[in-house]
Amino acid sequence: MENSQRVGEGYEKGRAFMKNYNAKTIRNVALTGHAGSGKTSLVEAMYYLAYQADRLGKIADGNTVSDFDPEEIRRKVSVSTSLVPVEWKSTKLNILDTPGLFDFVGGLREGIRAAGSSVIVVSGKSGLTVGAEKAFAAAQKKGIATIFFVNKLDRESADFYKVFEDLKGKFGPMVCPMVVPHVVDHKVQCYVNLLEYRAYTYENGKAKQVPIPDMGHRLEGLRTAMNEAVAETSEELMEKYFAGEEFTPDELIQGIASGVRRGEIAPVFCGSAQELEAIDQLLTGLLWLAPWAESVAGETGTDANGDPIELEVDENAPAVATVFKTVVDPFVGKLVYFKVIRGKIVPDMALLNTRTGESERLGKLFYVRGKKQEEAPFIGAGDIGAVAKLVNTGTGDTLCAPSCPVTLPGVPFDSPCLSRAVNTTKKGDEEKVATGLARLAEEDPTIKVEKNTETGELILSGMGEQHLDIIVSRLKAKFGAEVTLSEPEVAYRETIRCKVKVQGRHKKQSGGHGQFGDVWIEFEPWEGDELVFEEKVFGGAVPKNYFPAVEKGLQDCSKEGVLAGYPLVGVKATLVDGSYHPVDSSEMAFKTAASLAYKDGISKANPILLEPVMHLAVYVPSDNTGDIMGDINKRRGRVLGMNPAEDELTCIEAEVPQGELGDYAVMLRSTTQGRGYFSLAFERYEEAPKPVADKVIAARANAD
Repeated sequence: MENSQRVGEGYEKGRAFMKNYNAKTIRNVALTGHAGSGKTSLVEAMYYLAYQADRLGKIADGNTVSDFDPEEIRRKVSVSTSLVPVEWKSTKLNILDTPGLFDFVGGLREGIRAAGSSVIVVSGKSGLTVGAEKAFAAAQKKGIATIFFVNKLDRESADFYKVFEDLKGKFGPMVCPMVVPHVVDHKVQCYVNLLEYRAYTYENGKAKQVPIPDMGHRLEGLRTAMNEAVAETSEELMEKYFAGEEFTPDELIQGIASGVRRGEIAPVFCGSAQELEAIDQLLTGLLWLAPWAESVAGETGTDANGDPIELEVDENAPAVATVFKTVVDPFVGKLVYFKVIRGKIVPDMALLNTRTGESERLGKLFYVRGKKQEEAPFIGAGDIGAVAKLVNTGTGDTLCAPSCPVTLPGVPFDSPCLSRAVNTTKKGDEEKVATGLARLAEEDPTIKVEKNTETGELILSGMGEQHLDIIVSRLKAKFGAEVTLSEPEVAYRETIRCKVKVQGRHKKQSGGHGQFGDVWIEFEPWEGDELVFEEKVFGGAVPKNYFPAVEKGLQDCSKEGVLAGYPLVGVKATLVDGSYHPVDSSEMAFKTAASLAYKDGISKANPILLEPVMHLAVYVPSDNTGDIMGDINKRRGRVLGMNPAEDELTCIEAEVPQGELGDYAVMLRSTTQGRGYFSLAFERYEEAPKPVADKVIAARANAD
């Protein structure tokens, strides 16, 4: 493998010129993996070695090309996916740097949607982690190629061979070594490329070939593993392998590339992004092994009739593109990232948004490099670009030529799992807050914002505590709106347990006409989620024209129960008797009389508080089922059963009071190291235990 040349094709010192590439010379690569594995540093190393930067950016200094958001710089961690094209040996690598924190899994989904292969970065120090496992699962689900890069081998505690064995143990024989380190006294002496069987040392990112070191049986064992993987890719190579013949370098590359494209081989590279060691070998390895856009960018969509349609990567066919990311800025406007599946997209083109059914006129097109945009004459099939100020287009939409309508699958975002109530810190900012949150949700579809009509609270939902914290920070920075978050109020209900009959009598005398209304009403428990009204008045004790007023008075009162002011449900109210005055009676008087009967009757009918009970389906590793069921019991839940689920998980189904689930997402992530997830659905209302009811009633009284 050629060593790294700091000056790449198409560049002069200090400045990058983005050339136009076709689908045969484009690789769309998502960098995925656990937080802290070094994805952003790897992007920076790639970018620097391709001589697209004068200096190597560092996360600690806040000057990396891919982590440019103020929140990323402040927190020193990626929170969204960024695009960094790297041009290496006449090939364009569209590198999608995805977040590793589970709270920002939306960025992983976006990157995987646009990529044709995934490089899973694993720390040689921390080893195989949940983030790497989730990244592997996401790549497998999308059906894209998987490549591993074991990073941070400059650290003294790093152990490549332990990590490699863990990868093979978890993912099986598809894990195939490409570049391995020769380690003496916990320090890497050189890197051996098994494809071409050469060894290199590094200084300031520059490779120097050295003799193959004596690694005993280990090196031959690794080469044998690689050759066996290559032999599995075709009958011809299998015959050659069993005949004892050596594979040529081209046969090795072609065999492994074929296996990678089919998902049968996951090659393993290694190095140190921080020290620029063996990064050139990964770059060239991506050129050799990662599928080019022409071979993997085609997709299956649906036509205007809903029938499936196969799209090939043909630059001369009608244009089709998928929008995989949106960035919203209150000053600059909206920037839409898209990947062209078929055809060619040019400025001023009119494309159909198949979700809205409306046409969008494109303006200038851009290549995006971190936070910078470079104007592009066109974006061809298999490539990735961006366009600004598309008013009605967002993440997951399909843009296509109006003459050939087609809809592509969107981005499979996870549902938000942690909800908090939004409290404005300044009066009058409610509209500003709502507008800002709506814009942020447009940028990040894992955000959900809705108004709880019962409690009146604005509810913000996201993927975790850090996610919600970032949203609050961005809301202030981008839209000047400050908020605090709190536990959402639970929508309790009230009902009664016994039957009572009470009188409601309203009499008021003043100058002129007085007010008189008199009713006898029976209140009793009833099936249903409302107050049901009937009348059984005999002999005209209450004229029929006052019945609606009585019902209206009761229905208005039922919006607030007598215990804690929650809506009253499951009650039947029957008007059985009463009296009236031919002059002083009125609809208002009977409405008032009904409200008096309500307050007296419901208080005497043994009122109780009802709490919402949720159906919980929680998916966890088998090792965690005991802990999770124990936690459900602590939350006053009832376990209904367990069933095996996909991804080696177990589904535990249970019923749990909603009021006990406020921190459930945080607990589950901590207990399962991020492997578990859950879904909730409303089941029914049940009587709250007296200690719970007393606490809720006291809290409402203090709030008032």
